[in-house]
Amino acid sequence: MQLPNNKKIYFASDQHFGAPTPELSFPREQKFVAWLDEVKKDAEAIFLVGDLFDFWFEYKTVVPKGFIRVLGKLAEIRDSGIPIYFFVGNHDLWMEDYFQKELNIPVYHDNQEYTFGDKTFLVGHGDGKGPGDLGYKRMKKVFTNPFSKWLFRWLHPDIGVGLAQYLSVKNKLISGDEDVTFLGEDKEWLILYSKRKLETKHYNYLVFGHRHLPMKVTVGENSEYVNLGDWITYFTYGVFDGETFEIKEYQ
Repeated sequence: MQLPNNKKIYFASDQHFGAPTPELSFPREQKFVAWLDEVKKDAEAIFLVGDLFDFWFEYKTVVPKGFIRVLGKLAEIRDSGIPIYFFVGNHDLWMEDYFQKELNIPVYHDNQEYTFGDKTFLVGHGDGKGPGDLGYKRMKKVFTNPFSKWLFRWLHPDIGVGLAQYLSVKNKLISGDEDVTFLGEDKEWLILYSKRKLETKHYNYLVFGHRHLPMKVTVGENSEYVNLGDWITYFTYGVFDGETFEIKEYQ
């Protein structure tokens, strides 16, 4: 895709709307809607790179209530013709076809490759990638197993959603100390993963969420690993103008 003049590609991740409570989440949702209103003016496309919701599960005829301003704004932007791409994270991995059918927004469960201008991108949430975190990788296999989803679906939504929201808020990725500081290139799993991907194919930008810490790190010749940060502490997003990729903070 060649970017038209003055058009940009926007990236954001890890909003975790609904956490720790709907009431406390609401100001963050308002801020995110204001950001969407701002970027739609020159957006060629918008990438939502996982964990938009702190918990999401789609029953056959029911989805979690709330988030109406966010969903309405996404519908408005998509109806205006601006593409939106949604990547599931580890907190909203039970997303099925609601976004496709209701909002015309494609949903991806793994990395995708893109070319904008002469720059190549690898985009994904980043959970379960790279070495280590074996406990989570085993847990993800259980959570994404069709039988596990079938069992959960039999819980009444008031019970299932309430239980899942409680456990989700307790997840260390929301407020864990490990997200405060950079661990070093030899210990950051997504940096190691990015370097390994570059051994077989070149990308200019490898863009992920999940880590909650905004960063840009050179990982190869003309290649940068980008983490988008979050909308809990940093309120950061990525923007590509056709030539360079920047991490910016929304004020």
